[in-house]
Amino acid sequence: MARLNSPQELKRFQEELLSQRPSTTSFVSICAGTGCLAAGAKEVIGAFKEEMEKSGIAAKIQSKETGCPGFCERGPVVVIYPEEICYLQVAPQDVPEIVAETLLNKKVVERLLYVDPATKKRVQRESEIPFYKKQVRNLIGNNIRIDPRNIEDYIALGGYTALAKALFQMTPEEVLEEVKRSQLRGRGGGGFPTGRKWEESRNAPGEIKYVIVNADEGDPGAFMDRALLEGNPHSVLEGLIIGAYVVGAHQGFVYVRQEYPLAVQNITIAIRQAEEYGLLGENILGSGFHFRVKVHQGAGAFVSGESSALMTAIEGKVGEPRPKYIHTAIKGVWDRPSVLNNVETWANIPLIINKGASWFTQFGTDGSKGTKIFSLVGKINNTGLVEVPMGVTLREIIYEIGGGIPGGKEFKAVQTGGPSGGCLPAELLDLKVGFDELTQAGSMMGSGGMIVMDEDTCMVDVARYFLDFLSEESCGKCVPCREGIRQMLKLLTAITEGKAKEGDLQLLVDLAEVASDASLCALGRTAPNPFLSTLKYFSSEYEAHIKERRCPALSCKALVSYYIDPERCQACLRCLRSCPAQAILGAKNTIHVIDQEKCTRCGTCLEVCPPRFAAVRKVSGEPVPPPLPEEKRIIVREREGK
Repeated sequence: MARLNSPQELKRFQEELLSQRPSTTSFVSICAGTGCLAAGAKEVIGAFKEEMEKSGIAAKIQSKETGCPGFCERGPVVVIYPEEICYLQVAPQDVPEIVAETLLNKKVVERLLYVDPATKKRVQRESEIPFYKKQVRNLIGNNIRIDPRNIEDYIALGGYTALAKALFQMTPEEVLEEVKRSQLRGRGGGGFPTGRKWEESRNAPGEIKYVIVNADEGDPGAFMDRALLEGNPHSVLEGLIIGAYVVGAHQGFVYVRQEYPLAVQNITIAIRQAEEYGLLGENILGSGFHFRVKVHQGAGAFVSGESSALMTAIEGKVGEPRPKYIHTAIKGVWDRPSVLNNVETWANIPLIINKGASWFTQFGTDGSKGTKIFSLVGKINNTGLVEVPMGVTLREIIYEIGGGIPGGKEFKAVQTGGPSGGCLPAELLDLKVGFDELTQAGSMMGSGGMIVMDEDTCMVDVARYFLDFLSEESCGKCVPCREGIRQMLKLLTAITEGKAKEGDLQLLVDLAEVASDASLCALGRTAPNPFLSTLKYFSSEYEAHIKERRCPALSCKALVSYYIDPERCQACLRCLRSCPAQAILGAKNTIHVIDQEKCTRCGTCLEVCPPRFAAVRKVSGEPVPPPLPEEKRIIVREREGK
């Protein structure tokens, strides 16, 4: 394809692509995101190619390796168009049947469809699956329709028309005003108004300016940015070019963590293709505007996601935060004005320019406009990526989209905002999701991580876990963060081990206050959130751990014990044979007992004890009954199931 030298050539090329791909054209989309690849999608892709060649339809029906459509719990996902037939958990051995029945004979393979747990009916169309019904998929909706390594797929769906509109129909000032009217707030965690940040850099002195994509996604369980970069990299790139046009930048960076090899690969290919088509580089679309992009791979440190640390890393130095007496929008990379937005923020820009600020502001609340992608993980039936309008409730996300808690367990808490976020209890399930609402509740939006916890979760241990993570990830540059988090972790560990002293809880509160007020960057300032939010909403659990040496959730290993109920033990030998510490005494026809001195509290005995016997008991803060004398341990009754 020749270089596109004008908006007219871009439009003609798009029309040509659409004429070659009518809406009735059949094609097979196979999720090739990281999650589905881990579940065997590569083998499924190979099976489709082989079977379609064998059946003689490879020339007529295209198969696409696409990005993540979000329903990660049921991957690998295959969607067949134009019928939109969605098959879940597809294995290579299913492919011959799909090709023979669906592609050749237009019949549906019922067993591979989603079964609605409420109605028990099979759902054929992707959009009718309950997981998707409540979502508004403005950003990730095209992931399953686009081959991320083929720029023509993106252009055929209207890609780069927003760039052409910005360059030829709008001045930089007009684009900036449209972004400001949209009230788009940064999706990376801070929620700073995007238009104001751009304006600050645009008005800053200096000829050389930079725009940067922050794809250093380090939150445990979060993969929103990865899915966008893997599945629709051109949407991010188009937004970045438009931002550069507004700010007056001619150099951009995509800072992506090294642990995302597929995202690095796909954005690198997207940059090369955009340059070949005249959409990036010198004289973009014949406009006279030139802009180039480099991919910078981060070393994986969590703190490098902080703006000044990220920019320091781009300069080739250690990725450590620096005092921001002056905003990075004015003095960033090499002390030059630098606009940093995360992947999701940039991907929103083409939509705002094409559809207008008024379209964007129809979604959301007064203070939080648009949609937001969340990574929904943890104790939830439907794990995956969800995109919803700001303002939906936690209950809608967890129960209507997420499908509720597995195994009939009770919901206990949801942690939002990554390791520096807070844990919100069941009484806040009807809280609307927005920047200000989450902050007022003691949590934060963050980049969009959402971890669901059930009744078996110890909230004290949750706080300890996240402080442990943040202690490891602290760069150590400032004392309040380095020592404050470390001391908080020591105290929380002591509480979970039943070793806390009187006054430890108040000391934790004091340390949290110092870290929040005096730390150099956001990592240290927000690190106390997991502790403070769990103390606020689950104070009774802290009291039980400290005063009663008891874990109500039966989770903290040092505070639980196991014993075997002599009335229920059937001497089946399963726990005895499975115990890694050889802490179980017993024999055939002899009631088993656990040697408490040898027991390591691993829980293996509880796991292997047959449910029909349910002889192993797990307790906390209760005395373990003494074992029966040896002469009374012989089973004389007839054993159940003999």
